Amino acid sequence: MRLSMKTLPMKALFCGAALAGVLAGAFAVATIAAAPGYITAAVADPGRPDADKARDPFRKPVEMMDFARIHPGETVVELIPGKFYFTRILSKIVGPAGHVYAAAPGGGGSGDAKAAAVSLSSDPNYKNVSDVTLPGGLNSVGPVDVIWTAQNYHDFHLARLKLDVPAFDKLMFSILKPGGEFIIIDHAAVAGTGLDVPDKLHRINEDIVKREVESAGFVLEGETDVLRNPADPRTALVFDPSIRGHTDQFVLRFRKPK
Repeated sequence: MRLSMKTLPMKALFCGAALAGVLAGAFAVATIAAAPGYITAAVADPGRPDADKARDPFRKPVEMMDFARIHPGETVVELIPGKFYFTRILSKIVGPAGHVYAAAPGGGGSGDAKAAAVSLSSDPNYKNVSDVTLPGGLNSVGPVDVIWTAQNYHDFHLARLKLDVPAFDKLMFSILKPGGEFIIIDHAAVAGTGLDVPDKLHRINEDIVKREVESAGFVLEGETDVLRNPADPRTALVFDPSIRGHTDQFVLRFRKPK
C-alpha cells in the first residue's frame, strides 16, 4: 500500500527527510564539481556579504545557477531581488560584457529599494547592475536572455500590488529572446490551494505557477528537487521560525520557443 506523508508518524517523516537530505547532499557535491568555473568563481566572490555566504548551504547558489544555464555576456532580468543575494552572483556570472536589471516595484529590492539598487550599481564590483521599476520599466528592457526570480513569484499575487499576473507573464514572454529562459524558485504551498495563500503564507501552489506561465506561451523545460524539503508541511508562514530558511521550494525552468 502506498503511504502519503500525512499517514506517516512524525518521527518517520523526519527520518525520511534526513535521508532525503543526505541524498540531496551527495547530488549537490556532484553538481558543484560539474558546474562551470565562472559559476563557482561568482559564488566565491569576496565581495559577497558574509550574511549571504552563511545562507549558501540552504539556497544552493551553485546548483541553482548551473540549473539556470546563465552564461558570461548574457543579459538577465531579476524580478524582486530583495537584498540582492542572487544579484551579486548574477553580476559576476554575466561579467562586464553582460548586464543585470534588478527589477522591483519602486525599483531595486526591499526597504528603500531605489537607494539600495543605486548603492549596488555604484559599487565598482557590480557596475553591470541597474535598477528597473516594475512593471512599466520593463517595457524598455529587452530582448534579454534570462528572467530570474527566487522566492518571489508569489508576491505578484499579493493583493496590495493589484497586478494582472497573466498579463505580466505575457510581458515577460515579450522581453525574452526566442529560446530565452524564465527561471522561477518559490515556496511551495499545499497542492490544490488557491490564490489566497500568497497573502496568508507567502507561498504558492506550484500548479498555479505552471498554468499561468504556460498560458503566456512558455514551455516548461526543466525542474529540480535540490531545494525540496519533505519535512515542511507547507502550512506555515515562510517567516515562521519553525520553518524559515528551510521551506519546501520548487524550481522551474521555462523556455520561450524559438
